Amino acid sequence: MENPLKLKRIHHVEFWVGNARQAAYFYRKGFGFSQVAYSGLETGQRQRASYALSQGKANFILTTPMTPDDLAADHIRKHGDGVRDIALEVEDADQAFAEAVRCGAQPAEEPHEIRDEHGAIRRAAVRTYGDTIHSLLSYKDYKGPFLPGFMAAPLAGDDCGILRIDHIVGNVELGKMQYWADYYTRVFGFHRYITFDDKDISTEYSALMSIVMSDDSHSVKFPINEPAAARNKSQIQEYIEAYGGAGAQHIALQCKDVMNTVGKLQRNGLDFLRVPDTYYDLLPSRVGPVEESLAELRSLGILVDRDEEGYLLQIFSKPVEDRPTVFFEVIQRKGSRGFGKGNFKALFESIEMEQARRGNL
Repeated sequence: MENPLKLKRIHHVEFWVGNARQAAYFYRKGFGFSQVAYSGLETGQRQRASYALSQGKANFILTTPMTPDDLAADHIRKHGDGVRDIALEVEDADQAFAEAVRCGAQPAEEPHEIRDEHGAIRRAAVRTYGDTIHSLLSYKDYKGPFLPGFMAAPLAGDDCGILRIDHIVGNVELGKMQYWADYYTRVFGFHRYITFDDKDISTEYSALMSIVMSDDSHSVKFPINEPAAARNKSQIQEYIEAYGGAGAQHIALQCKDVMNTVGKLQRNGLDFLRVPDTYYDLLPSRVGPVEESLAELRSLGILVDRDEEGYLLQIFSKPVEDRPTVFFEVIQRKGSRGFGKGNFKALFESIEMEQARRGNL
C-alpha cells in the first residue's frame, strides 16, 4: 500500500471564487504570492477566468465562472469562495485514476490530455469530502508557464518567506471522520499519523476530534476534523453550516522565518487570532528555551509548542471570507512534526471568542 497512486506532491490548490481578479490581488498584496499565469477570454477560454499564483513551492489557482449556469457558479452560490480542488501531481494520471477508482474512489473527471503550444499533461480527478476533488496531474512534455491553457502573466508579489503547503485540513460532518480517514488509507495508501480526541481538543463550551492522515514521506498531510458533543456549537459545526457542507477548513503555509513572515503579513493588513497574554507568561515553563524572543512572540501573537523531536511556531488567521469558513495557518518547524497540541486550549478559546462575536457559539 506504499504510495499506490505514485503521488509526488501537492501541485496546487484551486479556489472557486466570485471575482478571481480581485482574489488574485488579495493573495498578491496580502500574502506576497506572485502571479505567474492567466487563463481566460484572452487565451480562448470562454467558460472561466483563472489566475495562477506561487510563492516558494506553494501554488494557488483562483477561478471564477463567466456564466451563471457554470458548475463553479453553483459551487459559489452554495459555499461562497472556497477550495474546490486539492490537485496532486502523480507519476501517471491514468494509472493513478484507475487504481483510485479500483479502491473505491468516486470518479470526478476521466483521464484526458490537455495540450497547448508548450506541450501536454494528463489529467483526471476523483472526489473527496463534500464538493471537493483531487485532480491527478502527470506531465508529458509540458514546458509552459504553469499548465496547458495558461499564458504567462507575471506580476511580482513581495515575497513573505512562504516555502510550501505544510498541510490542508478538511472539516467533515459528525460521524464521517473515520470514513474519510479510511478512504485516504484505502485509496491513497496514507497512514494515520496522529489522532486527537475531544479530551485533547476541547474547552468548556465546544470540542472536536481529528485524525491526521499522511503519506509515507510526510510531505502530504491531510488532517480531518469532525465536531464532538459539547455544551455549545463547535467551530467545525459553525464551518459546516456556513459552508453548506464538508470542505477544506484551512491551509497551513510553512515558512523559514515565522517572525519575519508574520510581521510582513500583519503589515499587509491580515488579521490573526490572538490568545490571552497569560499564555506567554506560562510559555517558558511549558515549552522550555526557544531561540526566539519571548517579547517578540508575544507582540506578534505567535504560539509555540514542543514535542520529543523539537518545537514549532504557529499562528492562525481569522477567516479570509465573509462567511466564517476558510482561514490560514503560518507554521515554522524546528524539528517538530506535530500540530501544536499544547496550543489547542488557548487557541480554541480564542476561536470561541470570535464565534461569540458572530453570534454563532
